[in-house]
Amino acid sequence: MKVILQPSPLRGAIRVPASKSVMQRACAAALIRQGCTRLVNPGQAADDHAALSVIQALGATVQQQGNEVMICSNGLHAVGPVKVDCGESGLSIRMFTPLVACLSHPVTLTGSGSLVNRPMHFFEEVLPSLGVAVCTTDGKLPIGIQGPLRPTTIRVDGRLSSQFLTGLLFAYAAADARDVTIYVEGLVSKPYIDLTLSVLRSFGCPCPENRDYRAFYFTSTPAPLPIDRSSSASTPFTYTIESDWSSASFLLVAGALAGSLQLQGLDLQSVQSDRAILQALDAAGVQYAIDAKGISVHRSEIKPFAFDATDCPDLFPPLVALAAFAEGDSVLKGAHRLAHKESDRATTLQQEFAKMSVPIQIENDALIVKGRGLVQGASVSSCNDHRIAMALGVAALRASGPTVITGAAAVKKSYPTFFTDLSMLGASVSLPDFNE
Repeated sequence: MKVILQPSPLRGAIRVPASKSVMQRACAAALIRQGCTRLVNPGQAADDHAALSVIQALGATVQQQGNEVMICSNGLHAVGPVKVDCGESGLSIRMFTPLVACLSHPVTLTGSGSLVNRPMHFFEEVLPSLGVAVCTTDGKLPIGIQGPLRPTTIRVDGRLSSQFLTGLLFAYAAADARDVTIYVEGLVSKPYIDLTLSVLRSFGCPCPENRDYRAFYFTSTPAPLPIDRSSSASTPFTYTIESDWSSASFLLVAGALAGSLQLQGLDLQSVQSDRAILQALDAAGVQYAIDAKGISVHRSEIKPFAFDATDCPDLFPPLVALAAFAEGDSVLKGAHRLAHKESDRATTLQQEFAKMSVPIQIENDALIVKGRGLVQGASVSSCNDHRIAMALGVAALRASGPTVITGAAAVKKSYPTFFTDLSMLGASVSLPDFNE
């Protein structure tokens, strides 16, 4: 499972793939919204397929129709004990666990890969106060759930991940919560909660008042959960999945390092957290322009820069690749957010970029990338982390020699066509056993 990249110039236009953050939330909303939903431009990543699999296990029907997915649901519904497999999707396990707790019969949630080692103590700490019996395996998967969840006013910790709060917001919407508040302390990644609330509103689901990200109040007289009896397979509710700023961040950095690219399909008004990549590009002196056709980015001389990625931790990998080519030290803050990803990303970035002669120091809550303007091609590993694989691939485009990336198939989790897209844009990419 490796790819070999030669230093290569890039040129061309590309449409950015669908956002898995939006796609997975849309799947959850389509499940609790009664009727049929047509998702246009659906995601094709492994995490997207995991979310579709989950809602099928919970009673929805799913049918692929070209570049659309039709989801029909009678609401959250399943008969008898249910087993739900979330694949390797952190968002799916954190979002669907509270949702399945709305059911009145046992549900077991499982996963695979790095997900089995991620901490799930949050559910043990919070769900029992909502009337839900929870059984984890030493704080990890699999999780046994026995509901039904009874919405009540609670206080939760938002420091580990905003995805846990996303799950509670969907569950409270499904359970018709009234006159209750979810208080949150230390919430991180606030833009992802904006995204959750946006999806709930778009689907007509009960949506709480956001009180400065410290409290989310479900009114005593919420709009009823829509039962759109006219929403049949012939006249469904239609929702378009917007393009992904997380994937775009790697392409933007690729253009800044290796050539002139035009990225199409991005919503410049999106609430996606990783839209902040544009601020980082500004700080690094990257040349880019925005017009009606999209964002055009050009090979640039990279300046050392500082950026706080606390609320957008998925930007760490592409920004490390960018900072590697600066003449001087770049400081990326918010490194504590990297511990519970597909790998321990701070350590993985340090380890793999050292092989390319890029020293990275981990100090307090920051990564200090000691750019020297020259990056050497090397044999490196994704450590089964999709974003590490893409960061190494981007850095390889301007390295001094060939780079061999083992475990490159990890990109299937979020951006399956990443390496073939680079090839289409002019990169010299060999994929000898990519599909093994």
